Amino acid sequence: MTIDKITELLGAEADSLLKHESKTFTKDMLHLPGMDFLDRSFVGSSRNPQVLRSLGSMYNHGRLGGTGYLSILPVDQGIEHTAGASFAPNPIYFDPDKIIELAVEGGCNAVATTFGVLASVARKYAHKIPMMVKLNHNELMTYPNKYDQIMFGSVDDAWNLGATAVGATIYFGAPESNRQIVEVAKAFERAHELGMATVLWCYTRNNGFKKDGVDYHVAADLTSQANHLGVTIQADIIKQKLPENNGGFTAINFAKSHPKMYSELSTMNPIDLCRYQVANCYMGRIGLINSGGESKGAADLAEAVTTAVINKRAGGQGLILGRKAFQRPMNEGVAILNAIQDVYLNNEITIA
Repeated sequence: MTIDKITELLGAEADSLLKHESKTFTKDMLHLPGMDFLDRSFVGSSRNPQVLRSLGSMYNHGRLGGTGYLSILPVDQGIEHTAGASFAPNPIYFDPDKIIELAVEGGCNAVATTFGVLASVARKYAHKIPMMVKLNHNELMTYPNKYDQIMFGSVDDAWNLGATAVGATIYFGAPESNRQIVEVAKAFERAHELGMATVLWCYTRNNGFKKDGVDYHVAADLTSQANHLGVTIQADIIKQKLPENNGGFTAINFAKSHPKMYSELSTMNPIDLCRYQVANCYMGRIGLINSGGESKGAADLAEAVTTAVINKRAGGQGLILGRKAFQRPMNEGVAILNAIQDVYLNNEITIA
């Protein structure tokens, strides 16, 4: 995809996104993606050689292989959002084989999915694409919904399936978050012992994070603190929603903040909001990948490309995009995955 096409898809936001120069955390302060990212950020860490090999197999696979960027297909929504709601738009994805096929055909670095999906096709695909097992889920059948994350299997099970990495979600701020933090920290420790990489879905969740009609679950300050907690329990990659606002801590009069968080370390430009997330991932030593979000139909391509541009220019490491790809015909899903990959491959889109 050319820069002209990307500019067209960005629409009225093109200038503010493509020409923005961040003065909050300047790019020279960050550990930026690149072909030598693992050498710069992990060789000096406590990760053992097996973990480095697992990370290398992800970072060096697919169309973005060797760039320091990641394009991951997540298909765990059959549990998180019900299988019917997730796969009704394109019923072929009730078949696990088609899920992995989409990731392969789409040139992804890895595919993230459930124990059941990988157990049914692991022998066919374990040697063809790095696979990530999502350890825990909100099963969405308990009524009323508790928004809890419970373990669906063990780290050892994931290793036996040939997984390169394990993923998990923590709902930071939820009543169950203390238990989730302990469970996931132990799971990540075991995963590293076995040589697998770790990816954390760092989500905020508490009804108190909504105030005066504004939803601060996607505030830069709250999500960034979730990121900071995530890297503390040794996630190798952080998955986070793109921030949509800021000032959550001050609005709900909770936790601690500093005026400079809002006056000097961030602005309301989406790139600066995302950069604050990157900074809270140890200044980019741990890669930030942003979520692709739900499918909204015809607007999906433009939204996906916009998210990719914001993430890349902020110093992030890629996108983990699912519903926008698998809730449509496979060839169109491949095209969307390739489009966001083209953003990261385009040298005219630089770090802000």
